[in-house]
Amino acid sequence: MTRPISTEDADPRYDGIETWDTAALAEALLSTQRAAAEAAEAAAPNLARAINAAAERLARGGRLIYLGAGTSGRLAVLDAAELKPTFDWPPPRAVALMAGGEGALIHAVEGAEDDTAAAPQALDALQVGPHDVAIAVAASGRTPYTLAGLRHAQARGALAIAVTNVPGSPLATQAEIALIAATGAEIIAGSTRMKAGTAQKILLNCLSTGIMVRLGHVWRGRMVDMRPTNAKLRARAERMVTELTGATAAQAAAALAEGGTTKCAVAMLLLGVDAGTARARLDAAGGILARVLD
Repeated sequence: MTRPISTEDADPRYDGIETWDTAALAEALLSTQRAAAEAAEAAAPNLARAINAAAERLARGGRLIYLGAGTSGRLAVLDAAELKPTFDWPPPRAVALMAGGEGALIHAVEGAEDDTAAAPQALDALQVGPHDVAIAVAASGRTPYTLAGLRHAQARGALAIAVTNVPGSPLATQAEIALIAATGAEIIAGSTRMKAGTAQKILLNCLSTGIMVRLGHVWRGRMVDMRPTNAKLRARAERMVTELTGATAAQAAAALAEGGTTKCAVAMLLLGVDAGTARARLDAAGGILARVLD
């Protein structure tokens, strides 16, 4: 059986790349990013499985718990952080555990990824359980911190999802659902912030966005749970409300000021009710706007 190409292997096509002219270098760098997107596409069937399985757990009150080290950990933290402003997802329900702690987001913490006790300890502090979804991210699929965390979360009943770049790796085989983008050797050997990191970002984006769609945070292609907290977002929210309801800009602004979210403002205007009634109906419908309007 042929061994999968590791993210640590050297690609002979790029031997001597430092001697290439800059135009050729730029094209080669960009071509690796296109290859990353193509590799991520192969995970589509498992991505669909992961979206449905995760949404089911989260609908019961669970949390997204990300695990990672180095570049993979930083990408996981970014995905968790963006769920609040995009979908109004509560920060306590999107927890990112990074090898080495918060300081490792900016500065490398030597040896942190080899610590097999830290992630289980952090998961125990969170009281991880059957309603939770653990998303473990590692290019090589064998990072000790991340693998130990996934195993521990799985033992506590959490749904175990892996995002990795090596088929057959320990992380891929341990997970209940593995999202694998087999990006292979990097343009600079071992620099997994390149192809591997791009593919991981794609898969994380698609996974969390798909989950939020299934949970009702999107209606007619709009992020209707977005909170307009600055001038740019207020303008975007007003535009969404006018597009979705046919209201004037002034009516949209007034509904947003009273309702606080695009979803609430849309319900107010389409149902002809006040903010309190709109919120009550949304709560009764599990926050899914389509159910309220139907």
